[in-house]
Amino acid sequence: MEPLIPHQHQLRRDFLTTSASGLGALAVNSLLADDRALAARPATNPLAAAAAGFAPKAKNCIFLFQAGAPSHVDLFDPKPKLNELHGQPLPKSMTDNVRFAFIEKETAVLMGSNRRFTKYGQCGMEFSDLLPNTGKIADDLLMVRSMHTDQFNHHPGQLMMQCGRPDFGLPAMGSWINYGLGSESNNLPGYVVLTSGRGSSGGVTLWTSGFLPSTYAGVLLRDRGDPVLNLTNPVGLPPELQRVGLDSLRRLNEYRQAVMGDPEITSRIASYELAFRMQRAAPELIDLTGESQQTLDAYGVERPEPDETGNRGQQGETHKSFARNCLLARRMVERGVRFVNLIYASWDHHSEIDRELTYNATVIDQPMAALVADLKQRGLLDETLVVCAGEFGRTPLGENRGERDSNTGRDHHPFAFSLLMAGGGIRGGQVYGKTDEIGWGVTEKAVHINDFHATLLHLFGLDHLQLTHRFQGRDFRLTDVGGRVIDEWIA
Repeated sequence: MEPLIPHQHQLRRDFLTTSASGLGALAVNSLLADDRALAARPATNPLAAAAAGFAPKAKNCIFLFQAGAPSHVDLFDPKPKLNELHGQPLPKSMTDNVRFAFIEKETAVLMGSNRRFTKYGQCGMEFSDLLPNTGKIADDLLMVRSMHTDQFNHHPGQLMMQCGRPDFGLPAMGSWINYGLGSESNNLPGYVVLTSGRGSSGGVTLWTSGFLPSTYAGVLLRDRGDPVLNLTNPVGLPPELQRVGLDSLRRLNEYRQAVMGDPEITSRIASYELAFRMQRAAPELIDLTGESQQTLDAYGVERPEPDETGNRGQQGETHKSFARNCLLARRMVERGVRFVNLIYASWDHHSEIDRELTYNATVIDQPMAALVADLKQRGLLDETLVVCAGEFGRTPLGENRGERDSNTGRDHHPFAFSLLMAGGGIRGGQVYGKTDEIGWGVTEKAVHINDFHATLLHLFGLDHLQLTHRFQGRDFRLTDVGGRVIDEWIA
């Protein structure tokens, strides 16, 4: 090769990318003019806290994602008429154009609920007998009974709830919020994921950063042992030597960034530095020895597994795991973590719903109520939004697959389901929306998932129409081409 050619290439790149020529700076400024979230932050810390567009009501979010879809008619939305019509078929006109995951339409019949509902609190909010502790915090809760979605299978439905659309490669809502606001924690990620039970259908696609820089992706933390795999230094590597190595690696990455201008290199630098700081902060986070016995008991951190197991919701000591994760979520928001996604699976009760629903509800009921009460007692609930929801509901029809015991479970149901919210600017003690007398469809105040997303962003001081990122020639946002803020939810 002619020895002058590499130098000629370098000179052209320098001319286009260095600030000396001015062209590189003009290009970057032009791009960042439409990218306010990134423009407001130093390149060395893409997670630096940024100002909201308007006064926020929430600073943090804990999303208790019940993957697999809890049955709204057995937990949140009592339907006496459904019990009256138990065993009867629906009119053919109601199911002609409906797609089910597994139900055989020709022989499907309605299935009533064995659950008893009780009114709680001054607001008189009704909960199933499986959720007595949740009922005790009714006056702090907003119950939305009129949710609906476009998807009837788990992975697309979970992507819809977490990412706003049922497609791969999109940022999750925790990534969007950190992209818009950054994080107030210097030593922990801005977006943390904790899991309990069997694991969700969507897996890591539910906490990806998609086309946003990888800095904004969710970080999966374990509740025992090393919080992150390979976080501990190998034997014989002192922190001082590790710091020297990281400084050298940082200089190499900064040199490469100056040449290439790739934002992922900046994300890589920030990730290495955060991992170094996490080596001290993360073990302290999961160490619960400083918590009082009263707090541990309130969450149920040491609860034993019941004699009656839950096949779909159980993986090891699930009761302890979920309770511990709820307590860890509170400790995270105390330390400035912006978004905690606590995923519990699975609620996919196609058969034996009474036994398996009882198990799952027992897993979440005590810790979830304790979390809200604990945040409130510590003065954190006003600025911490707590959400509990699945990806859709369950059919009023019993499932009748040939290989299953007929009418002991419920199929997937996108037309109506329920969602709970508390804190973070939410007006508690109210039930919003209504479904028909069998829980099939919404009859009042319908709420699409993108409406929920728009309202969630609004609580954080973010306009869902303005929080965008240009990718492949178009501006993307969490709410895609829909979404509206529901003012009635907001205190």
